[in-house]
Amino acid sequence: MKRCPSCKRTYTDTSLNFCLEDGSPLVSEFSTPFDPHATVRDEPPVTEIYRQQPMLNQVPEISQPTGAQTPQWKPAPQSQKKSSAIWWLVGGVAVVGILGVGMILMILAVSKYSANLNPENVNTTVANNNRTVSANRNANVSSNSNTNTNTQSEPVSITDDFSEEKWRTGNFQYGDIWYKDGEYHMRSKEKTYLLMYAPLSDYSTENATVRVTTRCVDGIGPSSGYGLIVHGQKSSSNQLQDYALLIYTGDQPQFQVVMHKGGQQTTLLPWTKSTVIRSGTSPNQLEVRTQGTQLLFYINGRYLNRITDTENFKRGVAGLYASETSEVVFDDLEIKRSLDGDKSPTAQ
Repeated sequence: MKRCPSCKRTYTDTSLNFCLEDGSPLVSEFSTPFDPHATVRDEPPVTEIYRQQPMLNQVPEISQPTGAQTPQWKPAPQSQKKSSAIWWLVGGVAVVGILGVGMILMILAVSKYSANLNPENVNTTVANNNRTVSANRNANVSSNSNTNTNTQSEPVSITDDFSEEKWRTGNFQYGDIWYKDGEYHMRSKEKTYLLMYAPLSDYSTENATVRVTTRCVDGIGPSSGYGLIVHGQKSSSNQLQDYALLIYTGDQPQFQVVMHKGGQQTTLLPWTKSTVIRSGTSPNQLEVRTQGTQLLFYINGRYLNRITDTENFKRGVAGLYASETSEVVFDDLEIKRSLDGDKSPTAQ
């Protein structure tokens, strides 16, 4: 056992020579008994450098090999990083360039496709009818050849018994149109109306008498009417514009006159009862006489009423009109032009 002469702390580890508390040299508890006659040597104790033992929770130091010097820290070389950054930049520019070229090609392709596309001539609008059941939407299908007409090259008269399929047919968004048994059939969808303009400028209605025979297959007829169109044409904004004589062939037959302009249907003559209109499945002949700005309306050869063409739609062509879900049939269309455009026909 060893003891510190300063702090009196004792140590059982005989290999210790210095006190762990204050560094004083340790003395053995079992040293040679004091001899008063022995010669006292006044020699300083052997000096030893004290190294404190590491604490248990400390991270031990890593010793360096003898003669080795601790290398100084230097930043990592930047050449490789800069080189990688340059490649990333070059790659990004290449990707952006490829995407830009692809976008330009796609825009050019879409533009070319749009320029060559022949869209369906289907327009929607609101129909304000004075009946209990009114059409809230419409579908109009017409030929692009109706936009320009020339009265000088038009025949004096034209007839179409619908034995040849000249007019447009098909299943459209707002109804169906087809030929059957030498007649032209039209059926609109619920709460819509369907218009079809004549396929050629020869069907022009300026200064002409226009007649067509029509009937309803179910014997009741659409509550929003069906009938004959005059002065039908496309506006500069691609909207349909025309005048239409419509009939209702239910229990109380009636007629009305409407105008289409700017995507809207406007009532010019409200629904009016008439005994000249045949009800049920019996055919009716509708007639419109146009002279200058005057439009006169007839059914089965009887004069009904007239209006003034305040919109100057006279350059249009004939057309046909159906609404709701009832199937209607048209036959024997006839257009006779007057050589005297200033004289209005006399009401009968």
